[in-house]
Amino acid sequence: MIVVDNEVVGLCSYKKAPDADGTVDIGYGIAEDHRNQGFATRAVAAILDYARDDPSVHGVSAATALANIASQRVLERNGFSRIGTRLDPEDGELILWRRDFH
Repeated sequence: MIVVDNEVVGLCSYKKAPDADGTVDIGYGIAEDHRNQGFATRAVAAILDYARDDPSVHGVSAATALANIASQRVLERNGFSRIGTRLDPEDGELILWRRDFH
């Protein structure tokens, strides 16, 4: 949970345990009335620090909707690179992102 002044303003987490290649996929979201205040950027930075300290994790992946520019900027500010796209039946075209370490 992302908590600011004793209020939950969002979530940021691993979606599941690292895969066999050592990649962990993350997801995050901020309540609409708390967006554009840097909370997602700081939460992703914190989860990267956590992942970097785990010897079983070699990289972190994420996906953003094509139209979600704010979320794309969060990942760019945290050193992620675009690695491709995929079509999701519910969300449409997604941009795939990755950040490697170790």
